[in-house]
Order: sequence, then structure tokens, then C-alpha cells
Amino acid sequence: MLEGGATIDLTRSWIGYAALGIFIISYILVILEETTQLRKSKPVLMAAGLIWVLIGMAYTAAGAPQVAHDAAAHTIAEYGELFLFLLVAITYVNTLEERRVFEVVRARLTARGYSYRQLFWITGVLAFFLSGVLDNLTTALVMGSVVLAVGVASPRFVALACVSVVVAANAGGAFTPFGDITTLMVWQKGKVDFFEFFAIFIPSVVNWLVPAIIMNFALPKDRPAVPVEKVHAKPGAAGVIVLFGLTIATAVSFKNFLGLQPALGMMLGLGYLQIWSYILQQRGKRSENTDMVLNSFRQIERVEWDTLLFFFGIIFAVGGLGLIGYLGLANEYLYSHWGATAANISVGVLSAIVDNIPIMFAILTMDPQMSHGQWLLVTLTAGVGGSLLSIGSAAGVALMGHAHGKYTFMSHLRWTWAVAIGYAASIVTHMVLNAAKF
Repeated sequence: MLEGGATIDLTRSWIGYAALGIFIISYILVILEETTQLRKSKPVLMAAGLIWVLIGMAYTAAGAPQVAHDAAAHTIAEYGELFLFLLVAITYVNTLEERRVFEVVRARLTARGYSYRQLFWITGVLAFFLSGVLDNLTTALVMGSVVLAVGVASPRFVALACVSVVVAANAGGAFTPFGDITTLMVWQKGKVDFFEFFAIFIPSVVNWLVPAIIMNFALPKDRPAVPVEKVHAKPGAAGVIVLFGLTIATAVSFKNFLGLQPALGMMLGLGYLQIWSYILQQRGKRSENTDMVLNSFRQIERVEWDTLLFFFGIIFAVGGLGLIGYLGLANEYLYSHWGATAANISVGVLSAIVDNIPIMFAILTMDPQMSHGQWLLVTLTAGVGGSLLSIGSAAGVALMGHAHGKYTFMSHLRWTWAVAIGYAASIVTHMVLNAAKF
């Protein structure tokens, strides 16, 4: 019988090996999604369930099923917050699409005669700076929708621009506490002060700029066709935009001023949208204008469930591996044998394969003795390392679901080498510019 909620080290047991094998097989199937046509959520859902079956068996046999129960409850709470946040964010993006907002943006950009290269840079710059204000996930969804609308006639542009948007969104979210969940965790733990995050602004810029310059040479040289007809947004579109911004502000305020989960603020924001849709429906009935009618529940139905279920599987599978002891084992080995710099650089690479949230949580739990420069380094690498693979960040996974078949694991993998050069360049830039902090 375990005492005091102690956990069992299962890393060298058959249960640990089986769980690790299940996880690896599921990730191989995710990578082969295009070949097998098996949606990415299905193998990870199976993996998560089987891993927790093994954990339940181990802790029940040890007479401590409550330990596994409490760990699962904690993971459910983490996923619940992410689920609610994503549900609202994607619903707003769907609503903006339904109100033709992205069509209007596309029409105005193409009407100005911008080339695909100019559009590539415009969307990348917007993604970088919006991510620091909003968050990398929401930014990737919004800017990804613009890319899909603008590049409807050029799959090559869409694939390249989506890679740029993901890298830019992750890089832009790395230098502010609100840009990524991992930066928020570091800030809450007091490892980095609010204004200290801006010390990695330039390294973050370098992280996106280097691969963007490389990809620039592969972009189509032509221009999108100028729309013959003018595109107008549906009535109420401006209200949806305002409410979306207000929803993000509400989520941030819930966290900063009320100490509540941002997801609660997002759900309040969903309430804004529901009331606005009711107002538009009443106006539409009175004026008999069908374009005015907005069915917000229909937009919720259009949420990409493959993405949300993929997150469920990943969070639970990784959480299970953490309870088994693999995450703690990996982090302890890195910091004890490799040193802080090598370990923190490896964290970024690892976050491209395993979600950066549990990795950062494990690091903060271990609390290795590091300088401010090293804490800034791991904040940077954990934030931008996920850009190495499309499945390495929430932004990439969400955009894969939103741009299904157009932005894929393989289309991103073709440019991983360029993203890796940017990753290395950002680390060197940080170590040179912030040498005094080490």
C-alpha cells in the first residue's frame, strides 16, 4: 500500500515498456496520416486509453487506485480548460468565416495587387505580432483562415504560408506571458518577471525570420486573381470581430485580475456571441434579410472535432507517461548529465515530439538551479521548438485540422530543416544578446 499519494516508478517494468511502445506506435500512425487516411485523433485516443488501463492495473495491484484516480482527475481538468478555450476560439473563427470576414480580407488584399510573396510576408508579420497579444493557437487559426482564403488557387502558397504562420505564431507567443501556456506557467512560478520576457523578443524574431527568408524563394511568383465582384461581409460581422477581441480581453482579465481560469473568460465570451446571434436573428426576421441571421450553434457544430480529440489523446497519453515516470526520468537525466544549456536546447527539440506543456511542467516541478538566462532560454526553446514539426505545437495541430489536406504533417516536414536553422539562430542570438543574464 502506497502512503501519502506516492507514485510508483514503472519505467523499468513491463507496464512502462508497453505504455511507451503504445505511444510510439500511435505517433507513427499520426505521422502516416496522409498515407493511411487514418485521422490523427484515432490512434492517440486508443493509445491514451490503453496507457491508462495499464496504469490503473499497476496502482490497483499496489492497493492505491486513488493515486491513479487523482492523477487522471488532474489531467481531465487540464484538458477541460484547453477544450473549452479551443471550443470558443474555433467557434469565433467559424463565425468570422460564415460572416465572410476572411473573404473580405482576401478580396481587399488581392484587389491591391499583392503578389503571393507579399501576402506571405504580410500574413507572417501579422501572425507574429498578434500572437503576443492573443495567443499562438488563436492567432494560427485566424491567420490560417486568411491564408486559405487568399491562396484558394495556389496550394503551394497555402502550404508554405501555413508553415510560416505556425512558426511566426509560436515565435511571437514566446516573448510575452500571454502568448503561450508555457510562458504563462514560467511567469506564474516567478522564474521570469513580466518585463524580462521581452529580452527574448529579438531571438523570437530571428526564429521566424530565418526560415521565412529561406521559404521565400520557393513561393509562387505570380499573383492571385483579382476578384471581379466586390465582396461584402454579412451584417453583424463587425460586431463579431469586436466581441472576439472582447472575449480575448475577458479571458486575460479573468486570469490577471480575478485569478480564474482563462477558459471561464472564453466561455463568457461565447455568451457574448450567443446574445449577438439572437439580436441578429431578431433583426433578420423583422427585415426579412436572411444574410443577417446568425445561428451560433451551427458554428459550434462546425468545430474540428478531430483536432479536439487529438489533444485529448495527446494530453492523456503524455500525462500517463509522466505518471509512469518517463518525463521525470528524461528531465533529470538531461539536467544532471548534459548541463543546463544542452538540456534546455534539447527541451525545444523534444517539445516538437511531445507536447511542451507537460515538459515545462516537469521542468518547473524539478526546479533545477539555473540563471535567468537559462530560464529565458528554456522559455524560448519550449515555445518555438514545437515549430519543428506540425504536431509539435497547439498552433500547428489546430491549423492542420482547420486546413485539412492543404497543410499537413508532410508539407511542414519538408521545411523542418529551414525551421531548425531558425531555431539554432534564435538560440545563438539569445546567448549573445543576453550573455549578462547567464
